[in-house]
Amino acid sequence: MGFCCDLEVDVNGEETFLLDKKILITFSSKLSRLFSGLTSKAGTLKVILPDFPGGAEGFELIARFCYNNGRAEISPFNAVLLNCAACFMEMDQVFSGTPSLLHQTEKSLEEINSWTWSQLLVALKQCQDLLPAMNSSCLLQKILDSLVGRLALPSVVSPCTPSSGCSSFQLSSDTRSTDSVKNSWSRTTWWFEDLVFLNADLIDKVVKMMVSQKLDHVTLSRFLFYYQKSRFFIAGPAEKSKTTEVVVTLLSSLDRSSVSCKGLYDILRMALSLKVSKCCKNILESLIGSQLDQATLDNLLVPSPHGRGCIYYVNLVLRLLKSFLGGQFSSTQLKKVAALMDLYIAEVAPDFSLKPTKFVALVAALPDSARDSYDGIYQATDIYLEVHGGLSEEEKMTVCCALNYEKLSPEALRHLARNSKLPSRAAAKAVITSQQTKLKSLLPNTHPLKDFSYSASCYTIEGSKDKKGDHDQILLHVRKIELSTENERLRAHLQGMQWRVIELEKACKGMQTRMEHMMKSRLQARSLPKLCS
Repeated sequence: MGFCCDLEVDVNGEETFLLDKKILITFSSKLSRLFSGLTSKAGTLKVILPDFPGGAEGFELIARFCYNNGRAEISPFNAVLLNCAACFMEMDQVFSGTPSLLHQTEKSLEEINSWTWSQLLVALKQCQDLLPAMNSSCLLQKILDSLVGRLALPSVVSPCTPSSGCSSFQLSSDTRSTDSVKNSWSRTTWWFEDLVFLNADLIDKVVKMMVSQKLDHVTLSRFLFYYQKSRFFIAGPAEKSKTTEVVVTLLSSLDRSSVSCKGLYDILRMALSLKVSKCCKNILESLIGSQLDQATLDNLLVPSPHGRGCIYYVNLVLRLLKSFLGGQFSSTQLKKVAALMDLYIAEVAPDFSLKPTKFVALVAALPDSARDSYDGIYQATDIYLEVHGGLSEEEKMTVCCALNYEKLSPEALRHLARNSKLPSRAAAKAVITSQQTKLKSLLPNTHPLKDFSYSASCYTIEGSKDKKGDHDQILLHVRKIELSTENERLRAHLQGMQWRVIELEKACKGMQTRMEHMMKSRLQARSLPKLCS
């Protein structure tokens, strides 16, 4: 049988085929309609087929089917490609009793559930390459149903073992799937590398189906971390951002307890270098904040974005704290976060660019009940004031006000009282708190005592010229103490303590007077240049 070459077909601009028009229109309704009504003339007709599924490879399979009188070798490795090409060319015509190509491929695809794992992967890869040229998503859904169904089976293991005779599926040098690699992995993670080739859109579909099939959330979170890290090194900036957004959203759909804290911080560091959406950042910070008690100091020491001034990203840590406090947590978790924050504050205190308001915000972010001791905060405060020696007295006092003096050890109080870097008001408050602690320490040994209270925390020194009168005071209030006869000796001791506190009050008032004179002298010195001018 002789063939003529009266039809030139340009496929996607990749390759040109010279074919017999009569043979092609016998099987293709699309070409039959295209050439109907045309008068036969000498010469060759030319047809351009843009966006042909599978390009030149796909069209060659169609041509072979036509020239083979409607017969083709259809297998799991080409069924998807042939089906998409047949749909594009409308290969629905029967020839000499032979079923159409569309019918033959659909019949082959009905056997998807009996395909091997490697065959499913090849078909899935073809679906991804052919999107959006595929006319229907039904075929993709069938393949995904079969693939996810395999993984949802109880105690499923890798189907590619030496005894099965199944060949490994290799997409590229970056995504190998060898027996040696799989056998070294656990029984639940052997499939991780097989699915790395999927783009973000398909991963979104696959993982959502896995969640609906009740696959283990710990395994799914491990896969998402593996996928994100694997794709990050081979993708461009836009794909990296999209992959990160998809992975973060999928992680948020899993149980929080199944998501690795370390993995989240790894994604966070990657996300900071990308242009991800604000929604993605909020979700990621919420995930991290909910398990802040599991973080380490290294996790929190995230470098500040370029141009922010500070060495470390303090605003990020403040947002993570807010997210943690907005959720549910136990007292133990709260104290773990407080201990972590004490380490973090000590680490960022020497940063010359850290403003006093940010330092105070870090200290005050947690409730007072989170810390049993403020010694660590005092040490960080001492370092901060040493580095930031140029702060005004008011700024220094603002920093010191973040301290809880009642939760400072006697050693810390003594050091604070003699610390020249701190304002004199803070030193005076430390002395008063120390005396208060000594006074209260006597109470446990006096069981007949009732309703004894002492307040020295309201000691303040203010130099406001808009206020009148003496606002600076030390209040010592001793309620009625009922003592039995055998505790008369203790009464004398308490009276002696009261006398010493009164003496301290006199000393503090003298200090206040000297400070007021100093402030007036400074004001006069500052106004002198103006008078001279």
